[in-house]
Amino acid sequence: MKLKQTLLFAAFSVFLFSCVSSKKFKAAQAKIDSLTAANAKLAGDLKNCNDLTSQDASQKTALQNQIDALNKQIDFLKQNHDATLKQLQDLSVISGSQAESIKKSLDNIGAKDNYIQNLQNELAHKDSLNMALVMNLKGAIGNMDDKDINIKVDKGVVYIDISDKLLFKSGSYDVNEAAKTVLGKVATVLKAQPDIEFMVEGHTDNKNYSRPPHLLDNWDLSVKRATSVVRILQKQYGLDPAHITAAGRGEFVPVSANDTEDGRAANRRTRIVILPQLDQFFKLLEKK
Repeated sequence: MKLKQTLLFAAFSVFLFSCVSSKKFKAAQAKIDSLTAANAKLAGDLKNCNDLTSQDASQKTALQNQIDALNKQIDFLKQNHDATLKQLQDLSVISGSQAESIKKSLDNIGAKDNYIQNLQNELAHKDSLNMALVMNLKGAIGNMDDKDINIKVDKGVVYIDISDKLLFKSGSYDVNEAAKTVLGKVATVLKAQPDIEFMVEGHTDNKNYSRPPHLLDNWDLSVKRATSVVRILQKQYGLDPAHITAAGRGEFVPVSANDTEDGRAANRRTRIVILPQLDQFFKLLEKK
């Protein structure tokens, strides 16, 4: 019995010791696990710290580069500022010494602008008078074939083209009786404006109409045709000869090619040119 009790006590002691050792082991294991976790966290913190240090170094380098670039820009701007300041100083000296001259120049520019505006107004007025003259001429002549008579304005000048078929026989400079009626209608319109000056031009094609001794060449024919028309306008219709010019242009100012009959017919013409009133224009120039 005693032996049995002893054995039970021994077994209980072993079991108790075993339980105590297991608790210590678990506690130690827990401590180890805690220390391991703490170590891992410290290692991570150390790595992050190292990474941040590396990033800070890179950022510091980038910032320094930006600072250097900005400093260069500041130096450049300072140099430009100094140069601009010097130019302004020089300009202020010039402006101060020539202020009155500049003022006079500005005044002259204003006067020139007014002068140019007046010229433009006069030119516009002249254009309107030319258009009125054309309308009067067309109204006086009536519905004639444009191939025989054409009235137009070109670059501010009025032209009246009359075909030689209407005025003359081939190679002749005697005006047809029927054509005198047309010249009379033109003369009526021109006579209503006594200040008008005009030129009568004779034109031929390139065929030779020389018939010595009366016609030497196409120059001679074109001049004689022009003077024939001028005499009728002066003597029969009373236009002032002081306002008339007679001119021959020969074959040298064609309006069409001379290689067809229609082209040659267009070139054989008498042209009345209403001359610009240059004296009035020069008076405008003198007013400046």
